[in-house]
Amino acid sequence: MQVTSSAPRRRPLWRLFIAPILLVIAAAAWSGFWFYAASQVGVRADAWRAQEAKSGRNFDCAKRSVAGFPFRLEISCENASVALVSQTAGNTPFTAKLGEILVVAQIYDPQRVIAEFKSPASVAIPDQAPLRVDWSKGRASVVGLPAVPQRGSLVFDDVAIDRVNANSIQVPIGRAKHIELHGRLAEGSPTDHPVIETVLQMNEGSVQGVHPVLAEPFNADIRAKLSGLKDFAPKPWPERFREIAAAGGKVEILQSRIQQGDMIAVAAGTLALNANGNLDGELQMTVTGLERIVPALGIDKILEEGVPQATLDRVAPGVKTQDLNNLFGALDKAIPGLGRVVKQNANVGVAATLNHIGSEATLEGKKARSFPLRFANGAVLFGPVKVGQVPPLF
Repeated sequence: MQVTSSAPRRRPLWRLFIAPILLVIAAAAWSGFWFYAASQVGVRADAWRAQEAKSGRNFDCAKRSVAGFPFRLEISCENASVALVSQTAGNTPFTAKLGEILVVAQIYDPQRVIAEFKSPASVAIPDQAPLRVDWSKGRASVVGLPAVPQRGSLVFDDVAIDRVNANSIQVPIGRAKHIELHGRLAEGSPTDHPVIETVLQMNEGSVQGVHPVLAEPFNADIRAKLSGLKDFAPKPWPERFREIAAAGGKVEILQSRIQQGDMIAVAAGTLALNANGNLDGELQMTVTGLERIVPALGIDKILEEGVPQATLDRVAPGVKTQDLNNLFGALDKAIPGLGRVVKQNANVGVAATLNHIGSEATLEGKKARSFPLRFANGAVLFGPVKVGQVPPLF
């Protein structure tokens, strides 16, 4: 018996090219989409710059380029600069320049933007010596663009702020090992009256030339909530602060902790702006190592030796240096050496007085005292003593 077999059917060759052809088409479509998105970067950036310029914030970029194909958009801005006009209470403009800003966004998640800043930056303020700001790493991230941002962060490492004098000598102003600033819309907050939650963290921070207390390194962790905003429309800062004051806005310090050596301070309370643009409010503080505050504020030095009247006005307004000198001189005339004894022991009396402010407490297993730190029309009052003055915000 003879068996015959038919030849196998040959499949069309064109089916073998379907997958590669579809891949080529998808790649071409994706490339077209990426280049279109890249072309819109300049359009969006120019529109944003024009919007910001209406509020006195002028941003510029000497050289702008776009890279990151195929999955990212990397926008590089070299020789970036910003000129701020009408942003302060005195309407004093200033300009800042830095070498490069690199902004990165994933093409499939354009609402999340990450930026890196290249050090250094220079800040020029009229009638003042310019500032130089250095850092090892500077980063930022924003989520929610191009609509209202939902949250944002700024992180800097090894920050150094110096004032550059006429001889190009850099004078230290501030230092910090690490700084983080986070902000987000509070849950359930409406966009027409947003409430902002913020967190500030600083490690080994210090400020020179303001007060000896701030010159020593300290760590800070502050959590706050800001209310009183109407919107996120760009506007000058004085106008923004007036808006917050008119709306009865306030800053709630939900939690704060500052540590400097063995001294630890925690505080919570509410601050608000009055009609003059000054701070009013009160913080309830608990502090360990209260005895350090006496020499730190210079109260004992005022009683031990003569000091400029300006210093006395800052920490004990209303008291005259000649009154103290006349008092100690009279004591020395009556009983030689008595004035010196009173001076040397004056700080003990002041410390005892401060220890009667507030009430006893325990903080992190250490003895502490709780007391109010008041803000009255910008003046900062530690009990009866004025320890600082916050300038008006508008």
